[in-house]
Formats: sequence, structure tokens, C-alpha cells
Amino acid sequence: MLPLIAGAVAVILLYSLLQMFRAANPVALARALKILGGVVALVVAVFIGLRGEPAVAIPIGIFGAGLLGWSPFGGTGFNFISGMFGGRGSAGRASRVRSQFLDMQLDHDSGKLQGQIVAGPHAGHSLDEFDLPQLTAMISGFDVESVSLLESYLDRRFPAWRQDAQGDTAGGQGRSAAHSKMTDEEAYQILGLQPGAGRDQISRAHRGLMKKLHPDQGGSTYLAARVNEAKDTLLRTHRN
Repeated sequence: MLPLIAGAVAVILLYSLLQMFRAANPVALARALKILGGVVALVVAVFIGLRGEPAVAIPIGIFGAGLLGWSPFGGTGFNFISGMFGGRGSAGRASRVRSQFLDMQLDHDSGKLQGQIVAGPHAGHSLDEFDLPQLTAMISGFDVESVSLLESYLDRRFPAWRQDAQGDTAGGQGRSAAHSKMTDEEAYQILGLQPGAGRDQISRAHRGLMKKLHPDQGGSTYLAARVNEAKDTLLRTHRN
């Protein structure tokens, strides 16, 4: 009976994973693989334990629990496993990037990018409230930096929106967003750190965010550039 249950769980998880692959969202895929590995490891640990081999089952169970974000060792032990997926080291933190029209936040745990419109006719509304045609229609009224942020959001929510767009509707794809020199306050917000964070914290936050935002991983070129700029700004401050 237990092998049958384990097989059914594996089939359900495999189906869910295939659905996520179809969505082509790298962040969601990495999270799904993490969860899948943790659940499979726990199922295997239970099966081996019931067969009377606790010495083998316990390490496998701890490994699976670590992948799911739990550790019997508190803040140490298997945290490095979650760190491989950009997890626990950034738990509860969010990065914030603002422009004239948008206030964007990236959740470090889930990789979800959310935006609030802060100026214009839709001020006070979340980007999640609008569909793709409504969002692309806003582009013509935004400044260059806001367009870059909006395109980053669209890349996350609608991965194929650029191919589906008619003509050069997106407009800002070939432009670089000009912005004023970044302040230390902005840099801390972008990296999701508290003022006064040390060099090691800055470097760790930068590495974790780049795993989620690097263009080679399906992330945003603009946001990756802002994260790099934030790191350079704060490290330059520490050198001075």
C-alpha cells in the first residue's frame, strides 16, 4: 500500500512540474524542483524507516526537510541546502525599486515581482489588477525608467508578451533607462538590506538576487543592472 501511495504522489508532483515547465518561469521551476526533491526525500525516508532501517532513513528525512525549508538545527545545519536554491538566507526580505510612475518590489523567497502605480491616472492601483493589453497601453505615458520596470514585470507575468506584441509597441526595449546617481538609501532598498549592512551581507544579497534576476536565467536585464549598481554603490561607500 505504501509504495502505491508514494507512486501516486510522485505522479501528481510530476504532472504539476510539467505544467510549470510549460509556463516557462525559471523562478517557479526552481521552487518546484526544490519542493519535489524535499517531498520525494521524505517519502523515501518514511518507506525506508518502515522497513526497519532508521540509520539510513533519518539522514534522508533531514535532507528532505531541509529542501522544504525546515531544519532541526535551527539557523545552522542544513541551511546550505536551501541556500543552493536562493532560499533561507534571504527569508522575509524584499527588494524595492522606484521610478516616477512605479514602485516595484521583488520578494526574495518566491522571486515574485509586484508593482504599484504611484503617479498618473491609475495611481494607487496594483499592476496585478490589469491585463496585458491594459499594461502595454500604459507604456506610452511612462518615462524611460518606468518603462524598463514595467517591461521587467511583464517578462515575469507574461513570458511571451514581447513576441505577441504588435510592431514595436513595447518601445523601450532598445533604450537604456537614464536615472540619477543611486543613493545609499536606494541601494539598501534594492538589495533588501538594512542601513549599515556589512560587506559580506551586501555580497550575499547581491549573489542571491542575481540568481533570480540574471538575464541568462530568464530574469530582467534592467533589474540585474540595478542590483549590480546597488552593490557597487554600497561597496564604494564602505571603501570610503
